[in-house]
Amino acid sequence: MSNTQVSTEQQRGIGVATAATVDLKLEVVVIPVSDVDRARRFYESLGWRLDADFAAGDNWRVVQLTPPGSPCSIHIGKGITKAAPGSAQNLYLVVSDIEAARKELIGRGATVTEAFHFAGFGGPPLPGPDPEGRSYGTFATFSDPDGNSWLLQEIKTRLPGRGLSSADVATLTELLRETEAHHGEYEPTAPKHHWSGWYAAYLVARERGRTPDEAAEDAARHMGSVGG
Repeated sequence: MSNTQVSTEQQRGIGVATAATVDLKLEVVVIPVSDVDRARRFYESLGWRLDADFAAGDNWRVVQLTPPGSPCSIHIGKGITKAAPGSAQNLYLVVSDIEAARKELIGRGATVTEAFHFAGFGGPPLPGPDPEGRSYGTFATFSDPDGNSWLLQEIKTRLPGRGLSSADVATLTELLRETEAHHGEYEPTAPKHHWSGWYAAYLVARERGRTPDEAAEDAARHMGSVGG
């Protein structure tokens, strides 16, 4: 996810209209390439999982590969897009440790730039990681043989409301510790209850962008509404 400004309403998870009532999960991005076998070898060399390779005659083929840990895959092939090879640019690959990611990709044969950051929104790129070590602020890039480019973005802690399904182990661990601490403050004066209900209400509130104190209040109200 790019480092974009988020409205107060979005951060708090309130008053935001939704465009649909069903999940719309982005699961595949088509990458235009000129040589399918060459592209397949490149992405497999990065450690991307080969999911499928289907062909129908000489004019149609689709190969699906998935980056490690990603819920979204890519398709390369023939007859699947009219986009020019190499025209896919700055596709985000989110990592929790950009230097570890750079080291592994370089070890697998990719040419990866040094880490860089931007001088504010719309500003020019500057060498080195974000000076304050902020999530969403440090980047590096690499390209496939056709010139399709990938943008590594380091995210150690996600913005509120970004969803637990995308959280890494470190982020989820920290969130559970936070939940435990707030539940510990609630428990001594609370009516008899099972911790699971309070935890669930707290985590959902945090996912929707509530602050820790607001999430604790929401969880307490939830426990009262269900009778403990």
